[in-house]
Amino acid sequence: MNKDWSLEVYYKGYDEPKFAADEARLDELIAETIRFSEDLSGDPAEVIKKGLTLELELDAVAEDLFGYSMLRQSVNTSDAEATAASGRFSQKLAALAGPGTKFTKYVAAIDDLDAVIGDDELLKEHEFYLKNIKDKAKYTLSPEVEEVISLYEISGSDAWSDMQGFLTSTVPVEYKGEITTLSDIRNKAYDPDPEVRKSAYEAEIKAYDRIKDGIAYSLNSIKLEVINRCKLRGYESPLDETLHISNMKKETLDALLGAMEEYLPKFWEYMKAKARLLGHENGLPFYDLFAPLEGNHDEYTTEDAKNYLVKLFSGFDREETDMIARAFDEAWIDFYPHDGKVGGAFCAPVHTHQQSRVLTNFGGTLGDVVTLAHELGHAFHNYCLRNNSILNIDVSMPVAETASTFNEVVCMNAAIRAEKDPVARRALIESQLMDANQIIVDIYSRYLFEKSVFDNREDGFMFADRLCELMVDAQKKAYGDGLDHEVLHPYMWACKSHYYGGGLSYYNWPYAFGGLFARGLYAKYLQEGEAFVPLYKELLKATGTTTVEGAAEVAGIDLTDKEFWRSSLQILADEIDEFVELCKI
Repeated sequence: MNKDWSLEVYYKGYDEPKFAADEARLDELIAETIRFSEDLSGDPAEVIKKGLTLELELDAVAEDLFGYSMLRQSVNTSDAEATAASGRFSQKLAALAGPGTKFTKYVAAIDDLDAVIGDDELLKEHEFYLKNIKDKAKYTLSPEVEEVISLYEISGSDAWSDMQGFLTSTVPVEYKGEITTLSDIRNKAYDPDPEVRKSAYEAEIKAYDRIKDGIAYSLNSIKLEVINRCKLRGYESPLDETLHISNMKKETLDALLGAMEEYLPKFWEYMKAKARLLGHENGLPFYDLFAPLEGNHDEYTTEDAKNYLVKLFSGFDREETDMIARAFDEAWIDFYPHDGKVGGAFCAPVHTHQQSRVLTNFGGTLGDVVTLAHELGHAFHNYCLRNNSILNIDVSMPVAETASTFNEVVCMNAAIRAEKDPVARRALIESQLMDANQIIVDIYSRYLFEKSVFDNREDGFMFADRLCELMVDAQKKAYGDGLDHEVLHPYMWACKSHYYGGGLSYYNWPYAFGGLFARGLYAKYLQEGEAFVPLYKELLKATGTTTVEGAAEVAGIDLTDKEFWRSSLQILADEIDEFVELCKI
């Protein structure tokens, strides 16, 4: 089986004639769009249709060019060709900020948009997209200012984000007399040997000292840019901007976070029970958060992972099963960590070719298999959107984690149900709780940290030591006495790329949203069986053309009701109770 993904669905290389032809076509489309925006006269329906037609082709060409370069760069941050190409495309597309603003204001100025849309097939298909334009127009500045913002982001937040990725992917980590990568050393947190986990944690913490100042400058610069942009556009705060971009109500977030806060002590019970099993009396030291328990030491090859997932999902849905097999067989996945490859895992849509690409840092544990299931859930979400227009695949952050976490739940619950040995069952339940602990407790700590960074940034620059203080404070509040307060992770702000997107703040609570929303959907699946599957696919497809609350309504769920979130959290609380009892054997 391949260990690297194939990007030939895009191009075979930058010297391929098709790449040059696509870049030339991109230039033509940009020029044509600029000309179009200079004379938005005539019948409104025809003007909007012309704008949509241009945008559809432009987005398709840009996705191929950018997607290829971004994916190449993610597995080799020193790829000079990919870096140059990405920068070049960013510069080209910045010229569309002004024309895009003119089109936005044109659509927003139409009093009766419904009448203009009428029964036209193209306009009806993009009704949500157009109404979103009108809704968000009040936060759009003049074309000239939007173009300046777009240009400055290239050398601002985009560059600072690249710097964080470069530093964390290339910093040499000294471990037992050898040099390794940050991704590799972080993977050792799952090692069954307690000495390895502890020594790897110590090596990781020490490594950040080499790069902490550069990353601190990155974070400070990005967050100040976001604050200033929000003020210019009229948002109350970066959180207000994120909710608006996400098409989600503040009432939904308040209900989610409120329920999470109520259940935090339950998760502290889980961590303390695990700590006692591992011989700790004052809660878990951070380096043992991901320690595998006895009965959960199986090692998996990528072939094992494929067989496990294909067999598992064959009982859920044939379409998803076939897609998972294709992902392995057709080299959609880049598996292993290496020098220059970014850390973590992600799934990128390849919408123009109805595929996806998945990056992981596979280490052979059950957790790595679950990570694959998670990212392939994203791929299945992309699959359900495959027949949508490219303008109707922009899924907002909260619902973006739904299918991925649903896959995790399917994966782990099947394993738990099949296991009869109490020690092995305990290990499997703990593995699921370990992941849930991340999306509830750790995510809450990340939310608190990012909020504190935004709250403090206007008052002055936060050096690395101050950022470490804020992170430790957030961890203490979220983890309570479940963690040993003498052994936390002060540099968690440095290694999480989610903090470093200038156009995407608060990429933390969507994981909690997805985790709990997915569990609510899974409960419906258990109740309704096969009849639920078509509804589930319809919901995933709808996420590109409705609000967060609207997508939930497809399944009859009111997201502003705290009781829904409590019911999902109670499922986890019941698992914690079972785990605590199994710890007594």
